[in-house]
Amino acid sequence: MKFKPGKSFKNMKFLGLFLMLQWSVCAGYAQTLQKEYTLSSPDKKLEIKIHQQSNGNYCYSFSANNKLLIDRSPMGFETVKNGTIPSTGWIVTAQDRKTVNGTWKPVWGKRQQVSDHYNELTIKLSSAINSSDKMNVVLRAYNDGVAFRYLIPQESKVEQTVLSEFTGFNFAGDFTAWYYNFERHNIGPELLSQADGERMPVMTIKASGNQYMAIHEACLDEGEPLKLRSKKGNLLFSVTSKPQKLHPGYHSAWRVIFFGNTPGKLVDSHLLELLNPDPKMDFSWVKPGVALWDWRIDGAVWEGFHYEMNYTSWVKMIDFAAKQGFPHLVLDANWYGPEFSKDSDPLKGDKAKDVQNIIRYGKQKGVGVWLYLNDVGGKRSPIEKTLEQYHQWGAAGVKYGFMAGSPEEKNIRTKMLTELCAKNKLLVDFHDGPVHPYGQMRTWPNAVTREYCKAQLDGRDIFYPKTFVTSAFVNMIAGPVDMNNGMFDLRQGKTTRKDNNMEVPSTVVSEAARTLITFSGATVIPDIPEYYEKYPELLNFLSAQKMPWKESKTLAGEIGEYIVTMRQASNGVYLVGTATNEKGRLLQIPMSFLPQGTFVAEVIEDGDNADYLTNRETYKVVKKNIRRNDVLNVKLAAGGGACIKLVLKQ
Repeated sequence: MKFKPGKSFKNMKFLGLFLMLQWSVCAGYAQTLQKEYTLSSPDKKLEIKIHQQSNGNYCYSFSANNKLLIDRSPMGFETVKNGTIPSTGWIVTAQDRKTVNGTWKPVWGKRQQVSDHYNELTIKLSSAINSSDKMNVVLRAYNDGVAFRYLIPQESKVEQTVLSEFTGFNFAGDFTAWYYNFERHNIGPELLSQADGERMPVMTIKASGNQYMAIHEACLDEGEPLKLRSKKGNLLFSVTSKPQKLHPGYHSAWRVIFFGNTPGKLVDSHLLELLNPDPKMDFSWVKPGVALWDWRIDGAVWEGFHYEMNYTSWVKMIDFAAKQGFPHLVLDANWYGPEFSKDSDPLKGDKAKDVQNIIRYGKQKGVGVWLYLNDVGGKRSPIEKTLEQYHQWGAAGVKYGFMAGSPEEKNIRTKMLTELCAKNKLLVDFHDGPVHPYGQMRTWPNAVTREYCKAQLDGRDIFYPKTFVTSAFVNMIAGPVDMNNGMFDLRQGKTTRKDNNMEVPSTVVSEAARTLITFSGATVIPDIPEYYEKYPELLNFLSAQKMPWKESKTLAGEIGEYIVTMRQASNGVYLVGTATNEKGRLLQIPMSFLPQGTFVAEVIEDGDNADYLTNRETYKVVKKNIRRNDVLNVKLAAGGGACIKLVLKQ
């Protein structure tokens, strides 16, 4: 059936055709505006507008610094019963505005204190045909982005099955974009017009040299996680995920548009967390930090000792962690039997006694032990019983892998597991195609990380230097990621590791720097103690990563090119990590983030002939006095990096 101009929506036989009508209206074809509702950020630089058309349809636009970046874009839902909500016959009954200027103090995160400053507009809508059908559209504008969501008030009679969500992002230019791409290298750089088919958030966009955006969602309580779709030659990206029903009390996830004049501003933002509610229980027991990991040590050999995933090796790892001040050791798969076997019992498994013993030993040394559990084992017995048992054993956390089900089912189970872990004082890390982060760490600070990335060592294909410096500006915008950087065994050719013996294309300095750059509540490092002790200056850099961070800032960087990250570990201790793609480069790093005073800087650079393919383990160290008005020059090898530790001089 073809759309004919002038044909009434009421007479359409197919509700899906309204999308064509809605889109043509929002694009401004042959329609005049009835009213606009404008919301600006506190600093007046960002602006989101809701446009109400003369026929009752709604769309929005977004501008930054007086430049239109997202043109009129569709809004609303298509339902089975009443067609499109809101649409023809829906009117604005009221609008409420408020300003909030507060402070969020996270249990842990990128910084100790976060400004929670925004303007909010709630547009209240009602159906003129049936006044009991109501919907609110809530908009928020922060200085680093905007967001909107749909609410069905409790007093509304709306109770309808959803066919699709109309929300879209109609970009005002053919910008360049990058996208999350599961356990593969990110998609991009790609012109928006070249995207064809499904794209996954985070979607990071470069509109110009000083205009960057990112698209994601926050506070997903029900429905499918966000997915986007575009057709080649088009600049409209449509939301293809949807809730199952609209019902009284329903609230959609926030549709979030980040904005920054550098890509680093997107990485440093807290928009997603701020759009989630505060925690409802005490999380003072959550302790973030560096964690050793036993999966990649399996098969390593050092002076006649063969590392395995067993008690003897665990003791060596615990002793090393205690010596360096690392708070955790993560035990991975097969401790309770073959991980995909339905006969493997996560309560009475093969090494359950050894696991309980190493947990006790770790407690004596001040090191917490995490336990692996996948969906097969997690469903073998009531998960409440399993997690309660791990708590009674004294475990510190759970690494949960290979969750089965649809994206919506996985989100429901992820939320359930996170809450159960919190009740049992367990940290949690989700792996193997997890639901994307959407700011949960504010409500559930025990959700310290997840493998929302191509983990560096957890795959069969090569992880390139460009993969890291792309993921840092795409995946990491969503939240804390477990990338497993920090491999110091960088020999050329195959290693002796059992699961994945492929060589790592990186430099040892870059490996250390990446552990700092990657934001995570559990910085999981994969190598044996002896390889870390082989490089004492780099080991000291790892040991100085004391969380929670007091402050963090992306000092410089370009997507897919390089990144420079600063984190303040404690009063008077600042750490800087830099990493580059396959191209070597010279960087000038202003020290203006430092307070007044003289700092002793230990600068670790790649060696003169270092290269991520041919000469990975060479580096050089210099010490010098630094003040905040100085500029530090560092040289990065191809695929390399630099590590800088700054300590206030007494």
